[in-house]
Amino acid sequence: MELKTIQSRIYEIRGQKVMLDFDLAELYETETKRLKEAVRRNMERFPPDFIFELSRSEYNAVRTQFATLESGKGKFSKYPPFAFTEQGVAMLSGILNSPKAIHVNIAIMRTFVFIRQFALSHRDLTIKLNELEAKYDQQFKDVYDAINFLLAKENQLSHQKDRKRIGFNKEST
Repeated sequence: MELKTIQSRIYEIRGQKVMLDFDLAELYETETKRLKEAVRRNMERFPPDFIFELSRSEYNAVRTQFATLESGKGKFSKYPPFAFTEQGVAMLSGILNSPKAIHVNIAIMRTFVFIRQFALSHRDLTIKLNELEAKYDQQFKDVYDAINFLLAKENQLSHQKDRKRIGFNKEST
């Protein structure tokens, strides 16, 4: 199972990385209906932070993200899908015991770990860039202030040289 295949099926909904029931069913090579039945029979294993049902508006928003919408009878359920968090997907492996489900679950867990590590390294890089930017912004500000001070001083000196002198002039006598 390719990392990119799984990554493309991980969405961010309600601020959480989740996989939808129909994507999981496809990966597990089972029907969405059967997957949902297994989950409903074992709901005590799925607290609200492991699984939630999408609202109609959330589902429509996610559907617009699909590259190609397959048309045809039965392609999209009339019921909103379940969204499984990383912990929900891990718990799902406990109720689906086929060899395929175990293999797919290992690949999904590796993908979630990869995404988490990527996000952490990306966050560290962003923090370092912001620190460098702040440091150099201050240094450039100091340089600009010094240049402006020297230009103002030079402007003041040249203005004093150009002005007409008042008082006794030795040359005019």
